[in-house]
Amino acid sequence: MMRTNEANWDARTPVHLASAFYGLTGNGQRDADPDRWFGDFEWADLGDLSGRDVLHLQCHLGTETLAFARRGARTTGLDISGASVAAARRLASDAGLAVDYVQANVYDAAEALGTQRRFDVVYTGKGALCYLPDLDRWAATAAALLRPGGRLYLVEFHPLLGSLGPKPAPGEGSALLLRHDYLGGRGAIRRDSTYTYTDGPAVRGTTESFEWMHGIDEIVNALTGAGFGITRLRESDELPWPRWPEMVRTPGGWWRLPDGSPRIPLLLALLATRTD
Repeated sequence: MMRTNEANWDARTPVHLASAFYGLTGNGQRDADPDRWFGDFEWADLGDLSGRDVLHLQCHLGTETLAFARRGARTTGLDISGASVAAARRLASDAGLAVDYVQANVYDAAEALGTQRRFDVVYTGKGALCYLPDLDRWAATAAALLRPGGRLYLVEFHPLLGSLGPKPAPGEGSALLLRHDYLGGRGAIRRDSTYTYTDGPAVRGTTESFEWMHGIDEIVNALTGAGFGITRLRESDELPWPRWPEMVRTPGGWWRLPDGSPRIPLLLALLATRTD
């Protein structure tokens, strides 16, 4: 299933490069600013990254990875898709930023990066965990990649957002309806879609993919089981893009549901420290 996902992300890459969603071409240069994908709270939690070794797991095109390099971090990005890694290298070169990109399954990250290589910060999220079947193994991998006292920062779409579905089905409107599981445990969810979460043309190549649901309890227990101490947990009602058409722009440039709508968590941020 993960090999299928690798092929699917290879096929998605040219679509995403051409999309207005990522803003990497034409008049979208303003939206190409990597800071647009970060909330102010993320930089407050991460602190000064100058001179730090930062690893971005499941980095896709590296649109967020570049922000760490811009803040003076020695930055590495890792992704399962060879097409994504190749695109990320080009984007970093065009931006004049030194980022080391590596292609590997996240579970093979320690071997791919070198068994002696360690980082101060491992960052991941915003649509990453749902492509991993085993969070215990993920957490153990992250712990092995960090120096003692190093930090894992996960900023991920809230499981509640996942249970509301990627988008309303035709004719359903935009009502907040539970369409999918919140908790995991039922195995993989198979998807087969000609179009991705962005705008742009149809996918040419593998359209099949697999996802796994993970509740907050599963995430926290995986991390504590791998020797992490949880130092901060946030739940946010904002997203970096308008998930529903009625969402309104916030002063920080993100999006939230309008006044009068339920105030629900759409994003979670979890800061964990390797304690051993």
